[in-house]
Amino acid sequence: MKYHIWTYGCQMNTADSQLLISELERTGLRAAADPTESDLYIINTCVVRQSAENKAYSRLQELKRYKEDNPAKIIALMGCLVGVKDPLRLRKQLPHVDVFLPPSEPQPLLQFLNDRNIEAISREEDQLRLAERYAIQDGELLLPMEEQGQLVSAHVPVVYGCSHACSFCIIPFRRGIERSRSVGKITAHVRSLAQQGVKEVTLLGQIVDRYGVDIPDGPNLAQLLRVVHREAEECGLERIRFLTSHPNWMTEELLETVAELPKVMPQIEVPVQSGDDEVLARMKRGYRVQDYRKLVETIRSIIPQVAIHTDIIVGFPGESDAQFQHTYDLLAELKLDKAHLARYSPRPHTVSARRMEDDVPEAVKKIRHQRLDDLQKRVVAEINQHHLGETVQVLVEDTQRDKWRGRTPQNKLVFFEDERDWRGKLVEVQITWTGPWSMQARLSDANWQPNGHRETISLTA
Repeated sequence: MKYHIWTYGCQMNTADSQLLISELERTGLRAAADPTESDLYIINTCVVRQSAENKAYSRLQELKRYKEDNPAKIIALMGCLVGVKDPLRLRKQLPHVDVFLPPSEPQPLLQFLNDRNIEAISREEDQLRLAERYAIQDGELLLPMEEQGQLVSAHVPVVYGCSHACSFCIIPFRRGIERSRSVGKITAHVRSLAQQGVKEVTLLGQIVDRYGVDIPDGPNLAQLLRVVHREAEECGLERIRFLTSHPNWMTEELLETVAELPKVMPQIEVPVQSGDDEVLARMKRGYRVQDYRKLVETIRSIIPQVAIHTDIIVGFPGESDAQFQHTYDLLAELKLDKAHLARYSPRPHTVSARRMEDDVPEAVKKIRHQRLDDLQKRVVAEINQHHLGETVQVLVEDTQRDKWRGRTPQNKLVFFEDERDWRGKLVEVQITWTGPWSMQARLSDANWQPNGHRETISLTA
């Protein structure tokens, strides 16, 4: 039996899909590169933005027509569109969907397949066949042998759900309250990924800084980073990142930990969402603009080489021209390394959808979005220009248009040309061209090799 999966949305959804794929492969299913050859279709959904939800429904309509001609095909719907509550409404709305999976919970599909007599592999010869394709460590199923070493960066969820309900956010309703994973499960996950050839992990949480808050006397994120860092030193992992942070929960202890640990990258993603205090209050963000300014100042003082990323929502209910201008001015002042921009769209069951009128015209939202995009393009171009001529270290991920693609410790995208295989390696390059979204480089004579020792390489070899 073959399956095909579509994943929409954030890094947490990507991690959920990876988990489900591992479980499906464990039962003997195989991925179908061509969807028409699949017996099982899975859609992992996101509803944070209306555009993402629209993509999911469009795919469902496409599969509905396909299933009418092929009734034996199985359709599974997972992720935030399903949510953590009983999907009775969806069952009535989408009768062609066979099984619904809440976020991060593969069990309903596994049970469905078991009920259909698609049994887990149990016979000795099948176990041997499985072992030929996979590495198994401590009961954990890893990537197929032929895929190991191809995945350079991977995501590791550390806390599911969210208990800080911003007025615009549907995540608490769809993913439930916070549930921190144990340190043991996280380190086992990291260790298994490193064994597969992964060189960088990103620890994930809707508010990752709140890791451990739900555990009495549990570890916080700073303490978790120290444990993961020790694990990384032992298993050959090169880099550690984490996201997404919240201004109210980012502590100096956490920042000092980032500054101290060499494998934790100097990149902080901490959304501001708006540069106006009244808008922030309506968003229920829990801080003022001046608090965010002070936080940026603190981050930069503790981690001097840091790159700071943020999120901005334009067109939130009641946002006036003057309030938008405050956001524009704040971005121009702080000069952050990246701003993820989004136009507000009301999401069902959120406070803003229930109590606030979506009164900013879509045309105005688009103009404001474009103004911020143009501003950020100029800001990042100026920041990156300072790197011209510098030698920087990149972790090479893959090739794109016949060039190697890698990222700096600050997560800046760098491209360079060379005929040798650099995938998964730390490489020193000299920046020869800079733009707002990426940089071009040439190999430096001295590069970091996979064993971690530095040696000089002849570029004419």
